[in-house]
Amino acid sequence: MRLPAMGIALFVVAAVGAACGGSGGDDLSPGGSGAANGSGGDDGGFGSVGSGMSVGSGSNPSGPSGAGGSTGAGDACATHRASAELQPVYLAVAFDVSGSMGANDRPSHSKELKWDPVVAATKQFFADPASAGLTASLTFFPGAERRRMCSARTYSSPDVEMTPLPSEAFAEAIDDVTPGPDDDWRTGTPTAFVVEGTMSFVQQQRRENPGKYALVLVTDGYPQLCEGSDSIEAVVEHVEEGRQDNIPTYVIGVANPPDDNPGNVDNLAEIAAAGGTGEAFIIETGNPDATATSFRAAIDQIRGAAVSCTIAIPPAPEGRTFDKQRVRVTYASGQGEPRALAYDQECASGDAWRYDNPANPTQIELCEGACNAVQSDPEAALGVDFTCEDVIEIPL
Repeated sequence: MRLPAMGIALFVVAAVGAACGGSGGDDLSPGGSGAANGSGGDDGGFGSVGSGMSVGSGSNPSGPSGAGGSTGAGDACATHRASAELQPVYLAVAFDVSGSMGANDRPSHSKELKWDPVVAATKQFFADPASAGLTASLTFFPGAERRRMCSARTYSSPDVEMTPLPSEAFAEAIDDVTPGPDDDWRTGTPTAFVVEGTMSFVQQQRRENPGKYALVLVTDGYPQLCEGSDSIEAVVEHVEEGRQDNIPTYVIGVANPPDDNPGNVDNLAEIAAAGGTGEAFIIETGNPDATATSFRAAIDQIRGAAVSCTIAIPPAPEGRTFDKQRVRVTYASGQGEPRALAYDQECASGDAWRYDNPANPTQIELCEGACNAVQSDPEAALGVDFTCEDVIEIPL
């Protein structure tokens, strides 16, 4: 999904009169104010993977506080229009550049069948205009220095820093790391250390630039050649800690070509499950065109799922107070008519929204069905109306 300027702009209409009676022209749905109530969706996840909606640190400068408070003064509704943006999205990509990806020392390490199509699809993602609105970093593993390969500190600074997409910087970095001679490939797969180091980098970045972060792990095998805590179990532990800190992990596993050392990516499913993103994307090799197509499809799914469905509540108009029961969220596609989404704090069905904290809300979260619709619609337009009367009922 395309996200211009780090998110889809929201058109926020605030009715600031206090004595407005009835819904009048404010209601965009045929059912009047009641259409803004009702049941919503399943717990919103990081896209469609059901890992729980990520909530950032955004806040309302005007300090939303409870359902009480006047929305204005006077006998007629005046209209105030403001804008807000969806939470920015950052992807930290850890990319396996070990010899098994293309050293040509055995059939399962075929550069033509594995490295070349995977790299072509990866470069396309980073340079694709459809990736606009995302910001990404790129870390290669194992590290260039063998003696420092098995250290998380080696991977706490990426090879390409967080960079707004699209960008050619990633293709240049991949070209630079691609060996010329077949015997010049790096050896070892320090997966646990790259995950630990990348998570540390993400946590630091999030303190400086709040938003929605995720790790994308691209590899063709199990951890190896590092002693101690480099194992699938260690990787699982690190990604579970990340998930608890609202940093999910996506896994793209590059399988060996058929009939040669199969099963090299079987255990990667454990990492994706622990990272809260469901199943790993397993890319079959053997046909370069099919491999590139499958890899692009996996990246496109991750790109769509990464679209944020969290919105910081804009400040109330000057001199007015926020009333959490006088809010309606609308969705439109392209030039279509906007329709009101239901409010449902429990997200019991899909096409709805809720507050991050109903007692003292600072953000709006789209439930899973509404989130999926926004993620799959490049012409999605969201609206937030601050109405003159109560249109939703906040549970105690």
